[in-house]
Amino acid sequence: MSEIRFNDLYERLIHGEEKLALVGLGYVGMPIAVEFAKHVKVIGFNHNERRILQYKSGIDPTNEVGNEVISKTTVDFTSDETRLSEAKFIVVAVPTPVKDDNNPDLEPVENASRIVGRNMVPGTIVVYESTVYPGVTEDICIPILEKESGLKCGVDFKIGYSPERINPGDRVHTLTNIRKIVSGMDAESAAVIKKIYDIIIKAGTFPVSNIKTAEAVKVVENSQRDINIAFMNEIAMICDRLGIDTDEVLAGMNTKWNALGFKPGLVGGHCIGVDPYYLTNVAEKLGYHSQIILNGRKVNDSMGAFVADAAIKQMIEAGKAPKTAKIYIFGITFKENCPDTRNSKVYDIIKRLKEYEIVPQVTDPWADPEIAKREYGVDLIPFEDVKDADCIIVAVGHKEFRNLPIYEVKKMFKDMPDDEKVFLDVKSLYRMDELVASGMRFWRL
Repeated sequence: MSEIRFNDLYERLIHGEEKLALVGLGYVGMPIAVEFAKHVKVIGFNHNERRILQYKSGIDPTNEVGNEVISKTTVDFTSDETRLSEAKFIVVAVPTPVKDDNNPDLEPVENASRIVGRNMVPGTIVVYESTVYPGVTEDICIPILEKESGLKCGVDFKIGYSPERINPGDRVHTLTNIRKIVSGMDAESAAVIKKIYDIIIKAGTFPVSNIKTAEAVKVVENSQRDINIAFMNEIAMICDRLGIDTDEVLAGMNTKWNALGFKPGLVGGHCIGVDPYYLTNVAEKLGYHSQIILNGRKVNDSMGAFVADAAIKQMIEAGKAPKTAKIYIFGITFKENCPDTRNSKVYDIIKRLKEYEIVPQVTDPWADPEIAKREYGVDLIPFEDVKDADCIIVAVGHKEFRNLPIYEVKKMFKDMPDDEKVFLDVKSLYRMDELVASGMRFWRL
């Protein structure tokens, strides 16, 4: 049997002698596959045949690289898992959500490991990008890979971890210009993994000493953001009770050189709203109960209900009966200018309103109506159908909403006195002087 080579994998990829594969072609995996395909041969695997057909047809449902780029990419898109046996460098980029009880749901990464394992050949390096708590890659994924493949880790194949840092919808901080954390199970694999990622990461890679450290980096960086936003959300709730404008308070605070610039808001999505639970879960297994992280999560998870309650209060003060009022919510994605609806906290606003038998109508030019219906039971309406409103809640700062003049917003209300038009600007899209001049009854977070 010939000796297995790992250290020259970079050269073999560059010269087209070996292939790289992506397992998972969503908001993270697909941009990685497309970028690598500019330099090496790439197989893009996803079990969702509909998604594969979209990519092959030149359609990018994630809007991360766009239809034109997808239609020209050389990525070999497939739903045939056996094609993974053609690759010697396999990147796993599948979602890692939480369950209803907020415990980590490792089923996607476990299933991906089974798929990779039963199709892996000797000499392969497998790199996980999925967000997990420290220990998952080595304690859970390696045994699955070994069992399915019959191969021995460290001898027949090697593994590494490089947490994804893609920010969906962000056209400034993109894959290639965000510094990337890389790690391997040993010095050899770490060096190869770094060299291969350096092919596409213009900002450079940042090697760490071991896989657990790399896993921790990801959950810690998002937990830090979550805690900071939770503090801003508490400030917003306090300012609301004080009757002062949160945005003005923060603008004043941010004049100081060491202010951090965070703002209050709905914290959803597949990272910040999820990753802290991965960190606290492993901490509790080790006997430590989080004092700050979980409380920050509690605050942020309550914001949807807080916004809904504010809407009800404003409608009552305007002399309206909330149950019979016509309410529109602008946006259901978890962030602006992005079609991703995963873990959207806008749904928490909808749920809270439904507790009072209030059924709002939702419009979102970015969201896929089919996905919104499947995930949340929400029937999206076209933006042009928004009319005769009693209350409008702008929950997501899409550019279409941001570019809408305040006088156009007023036209969407019923013919009634301005001070009876209830307008909630959750994202502070409008200046205070604009809102005051509109004459509407307004509220913002």
